[in-house]
Amino acid sequence: MSGFSGGKLDLDPVVVARARELARRVGQPVVELARGHTTVSVERAVLRLAGVAGADPDGIPWVNRLVDAVVADVGLGHGVAVPVFEALAREQVSDVTLLAQQAAAGAVRFVVPSGRSASVARRSARRAVAAGVRRIDRRRAERDRLVRRFGDPVRRPWVYLIVATGDIYEDIPQAQAAARAGADVIAVIRSTGQSLLDYVPEGATREGFAGTYATQENFRLMRAALDESSRELGRYVRLTNYASGLCMPEMATLAGLERLDMMLNDSMYGILFRDINPIRTFVDQRFSRQVHARAGIIINTGEDNYLTTADAVDEAHTVTVSQLLNEYFAHEAGLADWQLGLGHAFEISPDVPESFRLELAHALLARELFPDAPLKWMPPTKHMTGDVFRGNLLDGFFNLVGAMTGQGILLVGMMTEAVVTPWLSDRDIALQNVRYVLGAAGGLHEDFVPAPGGFIQQRAHHVLGEAVELLERIGERSLLSAIAEGTFGIMKRPADRGKGLDGVAAHEADYYNPATEILEAVA
Repeated sequence: MSGFSGGKLDLDPVVVARARELARRVGQPVVELARGHTTVSVERAVLRLAGVAGADPDGIPWVNRLVDAVVADVGLGHGVAVPVFEALAREQVSDVTLLAQQAAAGAVRFVVPSGRSASVARRSARRAVAAGVRRIDRRRAERDRLVRRFGDPVRRPWVYLIVATGDIYEDIPQAQAAARAGADVIAVIRSTGQSLLDYVPEGATREGFAGTYATQENFRLMRAALDESSRELGRYVRLTNYASGLCMPEMATLAGLERLDMMLNDSMYGILFRDINPIRTFVDQRFSRQVHARAGIIINTGEDNYLTTADAVDEAHTVTVSQLLNEYFAHEAGLADWQLGLGHAFEISPDVPESFRLELAHALLARELFPDAPLKWMPPTKHMTGDVFRGNLLDGFFNLVGAMTGQGILLVGMMTEAVVTPWLSDRDIALQNVRYVLGAAGGLHEDFVPAPGGFIQQRAHHVLGEAVELLERIGERSLLSAIAEGTFGIMKRPADRGKGLDGVAAHEADYYNPATEILEAVA
């Protein structure tokens, strides 16, 4: 993805292989846990693929009302597909959204069928969900055609810029202006707190806080606007949103249906920074990644967030450990290397001696460990002080590290970070900084080679060694125990607590999920 050739850190291939094997051992029990559980959001995503749409007069999606009705009658552990499609046949209702409306009114009771009625319900559910998956397949093929038609940006890294007004109709012209100014990827940041909503709002929205609500209609509107920009500019402009929080599987599904190109989708972010139950998160993230794999969506992981709460030098190895775990979970769910926008960040205090060299070592380590992944390089936030001149300089250094180490996706840093929501003029200056550094540095990553045995190589080897040691310690206990003890981002999150735990259920013997069956059938 990046044009980087590898081998500049002289990493020991035996140590690298050991790190990956340890990540597999640590991650495998979590995958088995996810395989044996479901959540209300997974089941809602299944019904969205089957065609449930819209919301009641209070704004609660019909898919929520339908899942709640099924759970009230028969529980969650059987899955909702069979009870819903058995009721659809029994009540002779032709439309699953109409069934949801009747169920919300108390006019339908749900049962767990057996025998022939169960077999018929399974077949009907699979046909309906397969139609939804085919819609995702068509949107992926549409993206491929548009990329061939308009072309990809010729330069790497892709320039990734955030838009966040709260109003989708204000976001659109700002996003289009950013694309004209050089942004390759537009990220519509979500309204504060949306990750803790256990439903997806409906329709176009104009009232978000420090961001815009992620809804299917907002996805559709912004994708259409950026398609206009792609035609105007002669390059395909990508769109990013969030598949995280309590509705992660549904967000992934809606993103696939509306042809989003990237989604923020970390395996542990919701656990650590939103106090969402760990089991809920791991079950949801596995299903969401299966959908992303099918939709051809690039995920962005959230390792940069660890360094906003923990020291970026002392805890650098936790970023590497998380990247290795994210890679394992992603591959297990079917994602290819080109879809792994693994995160890392320029968050070392500028007051630390040799901070720039340390940043180079950490960024180059990520680049060499994951040579075929695009990587998402995140700008300084923690040590931005409100001094916009100092901030712009720090962002320039960040951009330079991105150029020197061949990153794939570069998030544009803002000199007004943590001061105000950026004005258009702030974004213009920030993009000017990016254009200058990437233009002036060119292919500097081809020429930059750290001294053999020097500071940068030694630091990278040290961080990788610490990562292996930490993975060994986690493997002696479990990943859930490590998370409970505050290993990542110094946040302690026990597996028996956290938001959304009541929406998790172990599979019953007759559990059936047609979406998982279809997605896992792909070779």
